[in-house]
Amino acid sequence: MSKLQTLRGVIRELRYSLPDRTLKDNIAFRYIMNQYRKYRTTDQQICKAQEEMDFIANTYLCYLRSSRLSQEIHDEFHGKGERSIEDTARMVGFKLPHDPK
Repeated sequence: MSKLQTLRGVIRELRYSLPDRTLKDNIAFRYIMNQYRKYRTTDQQICKAQEEMDFIANTYLCYLRSSRLSQEIHDEFHGKGERSIEDTARMVGFKLPHDPK
């Protein structure tokens, strides 16, 4: 993944986690942008810190994405009391046979 794609992915995940607020006011967004600017290098430079920051950014993106998806799965399948047979079958992708009445 390129550095720009990783940054865009992190920003996208931050937007998912804060849908009602702007990112400009978010302290996490400002910190991430400052770190990206601080460790920006050209292709001719070899910098161990830059490679380390790429690894940390990819790890953070994976964490944010996994946390969001885990919460979505939990919200979808978490017990909401007693479900009907039709709802349970629909949830797992089955269809019940129709009554011949």
